[in-house]
Amino acid sequence: MNHSLAERLATLRQGLPEGTRLLAVSKGQPASLIREAVAAGQHSFGESRVQEAIAKQAELADLGPLDWHFIGRLQANKARQVLRHFGTIHSIDSLELAQRLARIAAEQGLAPAVLFQVKCRPDPTKTGFDPALLRQQWPALSALAPLRPVGLMTIAPLGLEAPERRALFEDCRRLAETLGLAELSMGMSGDWPEAVAAGSTWVRLGSGLFGQRASGATP
Repeated sequence: MNHSLAERLATLRQGLPEGTRLLAVSKGQPASLIREAVAAGQHSFGESRVQEAIAKQAELADLGPLDWHFIGRLQANKARQVLRHFGTIHSIDSLELAQRLARIAAEQGLAPAVLFQVKCRPDPTKTGFDPALLRQQWPALSALAPLRPVGLMTIAPLGLEAPERRALFEDCRRLAETLGLAELSMGMSGDWPEAVAAGSTWVRLGSGLFGQRASGATP
């Protein structure tokens, strides 16, 4: 039996503890589905392709301000557009990128919330700070006004068992605590229960919410 998007949203929200929010990953989905999600009470959306997101934001402008989060790998040459169109950035993976974002944000009078992507386990397919490097560079990163550091983001490597993912997410939580950061963007459609158990404050759900991406969408 196929449940409606509103029903899936309600079920997912019921499974999240207080303090954990749902970020609906709408990349590859049409604006019409985002509109349907908004009608069901969802206002925070995650995108990772700048041009696709800008087009959808324009199409949905009649809905008023939505809470847009950039969650993909951020290329330096896209920094200006991302800052202009997203209030929160989950994927800062180097001091150099953070410095560039801070400079452009200051030029544009913006103060985005930012999360730093951390590799809590070796993973050649992902970028991110090694935890030791993040701690070493934290004095510089935390001083990059007007950026507002709020948390950490991590992605578990493929192939881990549930207890291993839970341990990884707990390591990320402890690192955030040592840095005085409150937000944890951890957990996706395949592993969000372990992330929630470890203290995630944002779970990023795409296929688990919308189903597979729309036919013809960019993969």
